[in-house]
Amino acid sequence: MSRSNQPVRSAKPGWKQNPAEVRSDILRVSREEFAARGYSGARVDDIAARTRTSKRMIYYYFGDKEGLYRQVLEDAYRETRDGEQRLRIDDLAPEDALRQLIEFTFDHHRSNPDLVRLIMIENIHHGRYLAGLDAIKDLNRTALDKLRRICRQGRKAGTFRGDVTPIQLHWMISALCFFNISNQATFSMVFGGRLHTNGGQRRVRDQVVDVVLRYVVADPS
Repeated sequence: MSRSNQPVRSAKPGWKQNPAEVRSDILRVSREEFAARGYSGARVDDIAARTRTSKRMIYYYFGDKEGLYRQVLEDAYRETRDGEQRLRIDDLAPEDALRQLIEFTFDHHRSNPDLVRLIMIENIHHGRYLAGLDAIKDLNRTALDKLRRICRQGRKAGTFRGDVTPIQLHWMISALCFFNISNQATFSMVFGGRLHTNGGQRRVRDQVVDVVLRYVVADPS
């Protein structure tokens, strides 16, 4: 009997399964395990042991470990893009819209260190698993679309430089916000942790916003 034709049963008796809840539970635990141990170090047995389901059910929903990891990656990116789309910035002045987007990115990375670790892990694998996600380019295109609107409005208002491209701007924002989390342990070990206190992070966020705005805003002279 093929896996797709096998009856679906829970390995945890006494719990009535809700498919959406089961899937969500698996993905939540898997994200933690992959972020902590990497793709190679994470084990489906350990994920199953931490969920309210079985290893067999994980394979039923996601096919195999690679399919599970890819879904975790896709969901992490989707969560970020969804947060950006919820920002009400379309009617703001370009500088204010960009400021809010930068602040969201900084805060989102800080609040979701698992996202940063997952991206670091995927870079170790040279983007191999991300490349297999058909939806990933369309999913992330929304980030550039939002920046494209902001740049267009800024140029039209005469406040933004004409040579700033959305992808350059996205790279700059991502680099500054990502480094803040990806290198927190080593940076704090070498230089101390003052920048990663709550007050230090507020100042760093303000400086990141200032750096990016100084880059994009046209010279009034």
